[in-house]
Amino acid sequence: MTEEPADGGTRAEEPTAPSEDYEVPFVSPEPVRPRRVRRFRLAAWVALILAAVVVGVSVMWVNGPPTEAELREQAGLFNKDRLRIGVKADTPGIALQEQAGRRAFKGFDIQIAYMIAADLGYRPDKVDFLAIETEDRARMQALDANGRFVGVDLVVATFSVTRARQEDPGVGFSTPYLFTEQSVVTRSDYPGKITSLGQLEGKKVCTLGTSTSESELEKATKAAVTAKNLVSDCVAGLKDGEFDAVTTDAAILAGFVAEAGGALRHHDIALEKTEMWAVNAGPNKALRTLVDLALYRSYADPQDQRWEQAYQTYIDPLLSASPNVNVAQAEQPCALPPPVRRWPWERTLPVRDCPSR
Repeated sequence: MTEEPADGGTRAEEPTAPSEDYEVPFVSPEPVRPRRVRRFRLAAWVALILAAVVVGVSVMWVNGPPTEAELREQAGLFNKDRLRIGVKADTPGIALQEQAGRRAFKGFDIQIAYMIAADLGYRPDKVDFLAIETEDRARMQALDANGRFVGVDLVVATFSVTRARQEDPGVGFSTPYLFTEQSVVTRSDYPGKITSLGQLEGKKVCTLGTSTSESELEKATKAAVTAKNLVSDCVAGLKDGEFDAVTTDAAILAGFVAEAGGALRHHDIALEKTEMWAVNAGPNKALRTLVDLALYRSYADPQDQRWEQAYQTYIDPLLSASPNVNVAQAEQPCALPPPVRRWPWERTLPVRDCPSR
């Protein structure tokens, strides 16, 4: 009979002692390193890694190349309301001034200039085009509306890259924006076909003074060479019988041939040398880097079709009048990314290797 407790409640059963045959289950001791210690160490490692990344990025940011904003400041663009660009004014298809006014220019070079200006932060109505002659491209001096020579910020004027020009401290070439080659134009009644500059020996030939075409002509022949500041003067003299031929870049001559309606003939002289047109930013290195950045974006971004549109609008229509002449390469020359600092997570464009030029 179970004895009830004095307070009327039920007595708890006494624990039964284990028998001698009962085995006590093994319980492992507490781990040597508690979980909280391991978590602390993991957090410490994460913090150290993050700190190293932050320090590394900070060092790169401080010691790396300038940002686009810093380049704009270095180039003197922050307080510059308008952008002056020197361009040719007499070259159909490339850069032609049809009437008075800063926006009366049109052509392939004009569209390239607008493209670069837009990436520099200038709307079309903030760009002033000034006519520049061949000999003044290195000096970056153009004529304003009053006929006075004034300095320009950029030169986009069929300016070919040469070693001598690259060594000029006043010239700062961008990456090339068009590939063309030297060619010859005659009247359509010229007897025979011209395939080399040597065939012009003894002929009266006009070309642009201080141009790459003039130096090539002098090396190849003893022709009677006349150098002009304007290619339009050469073409006018050719039509009037003053000259037998005109030689300069094919992309320059193609527009005159197309406008002549069959009166002129374009000859491919098969020179291996490629004429590479580039923008001259003068001694302003920061501005030159920004121009390179604009050309790189145009080349590398498949969504950016401004270069292609400029070619299709102004150069494509010239090709039918110059059959069998390599007027200009139909693809934008390869452009590599310039040294401009960007955060690792910022959108970047693909980089492709450029073939040797």
